[in-house]
This record gives sequence, structure tokens and C-alpha cells, in this order.
Amino acid sequence: MPTEPLSIREAWSQIPSPGSVETEFERFTGKRMERILATVVAIGSSVLGAQALIAAVSTTSWGDAPRVVTLLAVYVPFALMLVACLTGRGVRAASGLFAVVYVLALGAWPSLVGVSGGSATDQPWIFFLVNVGVVAAMLAFPLGLQFAWAVGLPLVYGYVRLVEGGFSRDFWVTTAFDVSFTLILGIVIISLGWMFRSVAAGVDEARARAVSSYADAAAAAAAEEERVAMSALMHDSVLAALIAVERAEGERARELAVAMAREALTRLANTEAAVAQEGSDDPVATAQIVGELRRALSELGADAIVEERGGIGLIPGRVARALVLAARQALGNAVTHANGRGLHILAEGRGDEGIELTISDTGPGFDLETIGADRLGIRASILARMAGVAGTAEIESTERGTIVTLGWERP
Repeated sequence: MPTEPLSIREAWSQIPSPGSVETEFERFTGKRMERILATVVAIGSSVLGAQALIAAVSTTSWGDAPRVVTLLAVYVPFALMLVACLTGRGVRAASGLFAVVYVLALGAWPSLVGVSGGSATDQPWIFFLVNVGVVAAMLAFPLGLQFAWAVGLPLVYGYVRLVEGGFSRDFWVTTAFDVSFTLILGIVIISLGWMFRSVAAGVDEARARAVSSYADAAAAAAAEEERVAMSALMHDSVLAALIAVERAEGERARELAVAMAREALTRLANTEAAVAQEGSDDPVATAQIVGELRRALSELGADAIVEERGGIGLIPGRVARALVLAARQALGNAVTHANGRGLHILAEGRGDEGIELTISDTGPGFDLETIGADRLGIRASILARMAGVAGTAEIESTERGTIVTLGWERP
């Protein structure tokens, strides 16, 4: 059944705010890639671990304490790593623990277990887990340490193997072959992991850029839609009031013209307030509001001190939009009339109970009483907008500067 096309406002309400895309969304592909790598490592390691465990059980005397302790010291972290990889929890910590413990156990093998003096073809069970140690490092460590593990672990294995064989000629040949194979395989494993992660990071970055571009386009379209609506209102109401004023000849006609003008201004203010309530009402954090104000400063080319205080909380989305739009108007006024001098923004959060924004400057100030009724920057964009979301707006202006305080408290 065909679905109705999504309007631009509905689309806008369903995507993150520009510049505030959630980290979980941004790293979606990267997290999936880490999950895939962990699962593959768990499957491959369990096979090698089962082979080594069978060899260990068949060759270990349970009365030999050093061998039993070594077996437990290796397999307890190994089991933790497998569980972490399968559940997707604590993968780095468990894998790092096994990678470190295995290197220590392998290096201490001759002193703990003793030199076996067997043939060059016989290998102790701990040697079966060399590649598992490399993949554990791939999951746990940064890229530099991963390659260090891929190169160093085969060398440690080769040295221990030669010690096992008393550095005899037969052991040199077989050990050189085994070390070369393990070294190449380890580097290939680390390289593949790096390649897959790089591809996933590229996909996530491209997705974030696409979402940001779409958000910018949606914002531009919404602004254009609002401009058209405001233009229609200006034409239908304000222009009609102006024509009535021009043609008014008697006292009664002038009173009617004034009433029409007042009604037109009221409708204009209500339209501004309604725009502030559009979109999603999903809760918004104080940090996101501050981020939008920083973006507004960047767009205005202004410098300001931006402070954020108080508890972390969430407020309704429509309230956040009204606060941001009203604060943008206050910032624009400060930049236009005070040249942005001494511009300061303070956001005080009160947890989930409310928020207060203060925008101040050290400009020449102005007299509120002299602002004409036809000037909508303060009345509609600040006062009416905040009133539309049951908020407060206070403006204090003297020759020392202007302070605009915007507030909202949960009922």
C-alpha cells in the first residue's frame, strides 16, 4: 500500500539537529564491524583453543603444580575473552587481559614447565595459541601495539621453541619455518582488521556528512516555508491595515484602522509563536541548546563568552526551539546595535525542572518605551515567542549595556 510523502516538517522532526548527531548513530557501521570481528575471533579462537586444551589435558599430569597453574592462568582469561566476544560486552578488556597473560605465560614456559627435550615436530599445547594472542591484541590495542604483538609474539615463540630444543640444528629449521608462517599470518590478520575498521569509519563519516547536509537543506526549506507564510500574512493583514490607515478620514475610520493594525501585529506574533512549537517535542539537553547558540555566533561572525552551569537535564523540544530562536534574535540585536561588544551567554540548567538563558552585551543600550509597535524583533521574536511556550522573557537595557533573560520552568 503506497505511503503518503513525508512533509519537510515531519522529516525535520525525525532527524537529529544539525551538528548534534548522536555518537551512537554516527558510529553505527563501526560498532557493527567491531561486533563482526569479535564474533569471528570467538569462532576461530574456540577451535584453536579446543585443540590446545585436548593436547594440554593429554600431556599434563594433574600432580604437576606448575603445569596446572600455567594451564589455568592461560585458559581462564581465554574463556573470559570468548564469553566477551560472544556477548559483545567487555571485549577490549577481556582480550587485552588474555593477550598480556599469554605473552607472560609463553615467555615463562621453560622456567615454569622445564625443557622437554622432545623432537622438533612435537610442540607443547601453549604454542597452539600464538595466533589467538595476535587476534586478541587486534581487538584490544591501538594499531601500533597490534603490529608490535604481531611481530613480537612469533619472536617470543621462536625463542622459547629453541630453548625447548636446546638450540639444536633440527629445531632451528622447524622454528624458522613456524616463526615465518606465524609472523606473516599475524601481520595479515592485523592488516585486515585495520582495513575493515577504516572502511567502516569511512561509511560512518559519509553518513554523518549526509545527515548534516540533509539537516541544513531541511532547515533552509523550513525557513523558506516560514518566509512565504509570513509574506502572505504581511500582505493579507499588515498591508490591509496600512491601506486602511492611509484612507482613514474620520475619527471612527482611524479607530478602525488602529484596531486592524493591532490585530495584524497580534496575528504576526502568534504566527511566530506557533512556528516555535513546530517539530518534534522530544526532550533536548542543555548542551544541545548551547551548541545551537555557538552555531548562531559562528553564523553571525561574532565572538562571545559562552558559559554553561547547573545540573544536566532535559526540556521539551518545542521549548528548546523557542529558547534558541529567541536567543538568536537577542544575539542578532546585540551584534547589529552593539557591534557584539562584551557579548556574553550564560546557560543555567536546573535539571529537568527548567533552564535560564542570559544574553548580555556592553553596548549603548536603548529605551524599551521608545520601541515602536511595528518593531517585531523584540515583541514577536522574543516576548511573544517565549510566551507561546509558557516561558518568560525579561529585557533590561541601560547606557551600560543590555541584558536579555529567557527562562522556562516545568509546571
